[in-house]
Amino acid sequence: MWDKKKLILFEEKIASLFNKGKIRAPVHLYYGNEIEIINIFKKIKKNDWVFCSWRSHYQCLLKGVPEKKLINEIMKGKSISLCFPEYKIYSSAIVGGNIPIAVGTAMAIKRKKSKNKVYCFMGDMTSETGIAHESIKYSVKNNLPITFIIEDNNISVCTNTRKIWGINKLSYSGVKSKYIKIYKYKNKYPHAGAGIRVQF
Repeated sequence: MWDKKKLILFEEKIASLFNKGKIRAPVHLYYGNEIEIINIFKKIKKNDWVFCSWRSHYQCLLKGVPEKKLINEIMKGKSISLCFPEYKIYSSAIVGGNIPIAVGTAMAIKRKKSKNKVYCFMGDMTSETGIAHESIKYSVKNNLPITFIIEDNNISVCTNTRKIWGINKLSYSGVKSKYIKIYKYKNKYPHAGAGIRVQF
């Protein structure tokens, strides 16, 4: 059972391996959102699909991917594109790349009249892109079994999301919808890497 402390320790282990040069590919680490993401996963069932961006270690662990299996894939350089179809989890290193696939999966689930759901994670900057808006609008209109989770750390790589768009709040802030969930967190790690070793 993954709790807040265990999730943090996992990312610290990956950060240490990265900073020692053991992982020779980009990593994107979580911190500060453990309680929020654990609460979200209390609703996610074994046969539900989870789609993530390049930051997905926590989702993989909470979806049931064995720790050793996950570390092996990260060590191979796949931290930003972790995919485990046997656990129904898919990650994409392309901005917004996971969103239309999540929508397509939700459409397939609806056509099959299955009771399963799709959960699609994205960052705050991605949530402001056209692909996100179109996908959310399409899903709502067609009543698809999908929930979009916007993880707001107010950063897109090294820029302030709200300043870049010239907005005071995100487009979906304050929106009450069964399709959208937003939570805020502050990450102690940089966008990529672990803050010590230069990776590029």
